[in-house]
Amino acid sequence: MLEQIVKTVKLMGNAFEFTAIHEDILNCREAIQAAINEVQRIEAFLSTYIETSEVSLINRNAGKEAVIVSKELIELIKRAIKISELTQGAFDISYGGVDDKLWKFDSSMKKLPADEDLKKTVQLVNYRNVIIDEKLCTVYLKNKGMKLGFGAIGKGYAAMKAKEIMLGYGIQNGVVNAAGDLTVWGTRLNGNPWNIGIALPEIKYNYFSTLTLNEGSIATSGDYEKYVIIDGKRYSHTIDPRTGKPVQGIKSVSIICPNAEMADALTTPVMVMGIDVGLNLINQLHSVACIIVDDKGKMHISKNLRRPT
Repeated sequence: MLEQIVKTVKLMGNAFEFTAIHEDILNCREAIQAAINEVQRIEAFLSTYIETSEVSLINRNAGKEAVIVSKELIELIKRAIKISELTQGAFDISYGGVDDKLWKFDSSMKKLPADEDLKKTVQLVNYRNVIIDEKLCTVYLKNKGMKLGFGAIGKGYAAMKAKEIMLGYGIQNGVVNAAGDLTVWGTRLNGNPWNIGIALPEIKYNYFSTLTLNEGSIATSGDYEKYVIIDGKRYSHTIDPRTGKPVQGIKSVSIICPNAEMADALTTPVMVMGIDVGLNLINQLHSVACIIVDDKGKMHISKNLRRPT
């Protein structure tokens, strides 16, 4: 008889929920703990909040010298740069300085950053200035003040790696939910496919669409998750790395595709690119679909996804 274990843990500053189904309940527990350990390992080298992380070391040495890092980080940065090229800079892992210096999406922020400060900071954002030497296994940021940040891809990467760990324990049915960026495989305890609800912006647990998946990933980003209101106007945490300003016109973007890392990475650039350009991009990508909800509540879907009822 199959057994199911579900465990929620705070990792990478977010709630991660792990679901494992297997005949051996002890094996479920061991698989989940191993997955938790894997996410903690990833956080240790990716987090900008950990001074000893590889990414923090790269940022501290921006404009000074190249830093020797793990091959794993090199490969992740290479994939991130490919997404930057694909989205013409709407996705950029060197955006870190914009968030840290100018936007504090909490009650401490009382006024907008000055345009002059935005222009100065945005000059530091350019994925082309992230220099990788694969032979020496080093990363160098060309300009002082540049910062890498993996907030738009890190959770998806961690979810994907956690799934790999759980599969290694023989977990053929499971879920890794990284604060809404989730990946599923196999079936539910009753043998049915996984049902994944996509919530209405601003209304938690009120779903406008349900997807049925046996294998796949979905990530959702919205302007309702983290924001600040200044002079009666709402500014979301999703920043256009090309302008340094929050995006407007879209409430949420959900990306559905086989890979959790890719799903996570594509939500932000689609929000930045806007409805028409974003849909055009997704329609050109194999096995990738999206649902966009604009600021009027209207739904826009990619060609390869059946319209929800």
